[in-house]
Amino acid sequence: MRRVVAAGGAAVVVAAGGVSVLAWTGDGGEAEAGHAARLATAVVSRGDLVDTEKVDGRLTYDDVREVWTGASGVVTWAPEQGRTVRRGGTLLKVAGRPVTLMYGGSPMYRTLKNGDSGTDVRQLEDNLRALGYGGMTVDGEFTGATETALREWQDDRGLPETGRVDASQVVFLGGAVRVRDVKAPEGRRVGRGQPVLTVAGTRRVVHVDLDADKQDLAQKGAEVSVELPGGATVKGTITGVGGVAEQTGAGQDRKTTVDVDISIAGAGTGRLDEAPVTVEMESERRENVLSVPVEALLALREGGFGVEVVDAAGRRLLPVETGTFGSGRVEISGTGVRAGMKVGVPAE
Repeated sequence: MRRVVAAGGAAVVVAAGGVSVLAWTGDGGEAEAGHAARLATAVVSRGDLVDTEKVDGRLTYDDVREVWTGASGVVTWAPEQGRTVRRGGTLLKVAGRPVTLMYGGSPMYRTLKNGDSGTDVRQLEDNLRALGYGGMTVDGEFTGATETALREWQDDRGLPETGRVDASQVVFLGGAVRVRDVKAPEGRRVGRGQPVLTVAGTRRVVHVDLDADKQDLAQKGAEVSVELPGGATVKGTITGVGGVAEQTGAGQDRKTTVDVDISIAGAGTGRLDEAPVTVEMESERRENVLSVPVEALLALREGGFGVEVVDAAGRRLLPVETGTFGSGRVEISGTGVRAGMKVGVPAE
């Protein structure tokens, strides 16, 4: 919808209701010719004006990583893609024996046995306690009580009751995981140190490969809006911005991007992985300015813009200077412009 004011005082208003020609006198008065366009009013308001830009993103899960195991042999069971595995659950089976997920920040890098001590021992004890195997002190010291609890766990899992545990039996990861890719399906022979799964965390995130020349849009901690598949919109927060640009493609398809990660609430996001989404980021913010809806602007044929002020005295043209556009509004300033005044806009 465009409203144009012609030179010499004639104003043509194009609105949903039709076309009306208004003649403006030299003192700002008005004489009407033709039929009246349907007009409404909007209020000049003061506040922050935000301009945004939309970019493409992918709805996925956080903390993608590969899983290795110390087991060797033929894979006799592998999880389905999309399966969630929690503490005590089976990541896969090799030669009929389960490889179990336990929670912890340190990898299983050695065989743990009676007399050992350290962070990895404490992780093991934490997990045994959480899985219901008590009678020991969680202190990072592998004692006889720890061995007894471990043997009970091994018996319940169908493992040899050795009282010793290594990477062929347990994988330590930071929490529950969601299987993204099975690298070692049933029937494949695997060896120690080979990747068997690609997994991710269970927290929903949005990933954006942001054009490097737009990296100023992404500030850690900034809030964004994410349009999900199906049209629903949720709020998000930028949690990470890559410090190294990456190049993909070749020739005209070559792109230079930086990684941007956004956290969002999981409710209502569904279970789709790598689903396309649209992310709306703040590109500019003007604080404490006057603004009106964009459709209130009158484009002057002699140049510049104005608004049509509506008050008890009638309607009059008021020239204005424009600034930032954002969220369907435009910043205005000029002599006589104040918050709270009403201006004309096309009626719906």
